[in-house]
Amino acid sequence: MKSRARLLPLFAGAAIACSAGASFAATSVINVTEDGEGGGAMSLKLDPPTVKAGPATFAVHNDAMTEQHEMVVVRLKSPDLPIPVNAAKNRVDESKLKSLGEVSDLKPGASGKLNTKLAPGTYLLFCNMKGHYEAGMEARLTVTP
Repeated sequence: MKSRARLLPLFAGAAIACSAGASFAATSVINVTEDGEGGGAMSLKLDPPTVKAGPATFAVHNDAMTEQHEMVVVRLKSPDLPIPVNAAKNRVDESKLKSLGEVSDLKPGASGKLNTKLAPGTYLLFCNMKGHYEAGMEARLTVTP
């Protein structure tokens, strides 16, 4: 009987630990690879392109040889929303979009991270260095419930 009495607190502790762990959502990791040199095609690729809502980490890597890049994340009100571009500055007009954050000033070969919480919807990820968005540095992320 004494051994059962000693085990009861262990089982209770394990049950509490299991139920506490179940209430925390797993963090999605979105790998973002940026590439491209000035004057040529540029790209921003996501893996995976679809994640579940909740905590997320964007793991960003600049794969370019000489070009600095950045990654900005914005939630779009609708998937077909036109993206406001300031033609005079050759950049996306970020003041007209709500940014969730960014990984800025990534030198060639450098990596960075952005932690955020994602609600269901469509998100645009882009590099807003001069001319980079228009050269192809953008991708859409779908977040499901």
